[in-house]
Amino acid sequence: MKKVLVVDDSSVVRMSLEMLLRENSFDVVSAADGVDGLEKATSGSYDIIITDINMPNMNGLEMMKRLRENADTKFVPILVLTTESDSDMLSKGKEYGASGWIVKPFTNEDLLSTVNKIIG
Repeated sequence: MKKVLVVDDSSVVRMSLEMLLRENSFDVVSAADGVDGLEKATSGSYDIIITDINMPNMNGLEMMKRLRENADTKFVPILVLTTESDSDMLSKGKEYGASGWIVKPFTNEDLLSTVNKIIG
């Protein structure tokens, strides 16, 4: 079973992603912000991390940067799920190691298809 870490400050988004992913046979762990996400990502093993960008305490870009600096999480695929569609933000995401980028609102099919494409 593939293991997913979902990092989003919206409890509604976290719960809907958890339900969707679990219904599709993923093991899911959630984190409420970048600090929580970084802690869980570095203390566990995940096939993919799905993160928002705009969060309190530590945003998704900073979390991604730190994950890429850590030997244990350097190569874990990261899918960004955000309201950000600005080309500068997309460039920053790529620079910080995003494996994919989905703009909210999204369809369940898009999300599942992108996750499966990224982790194979």
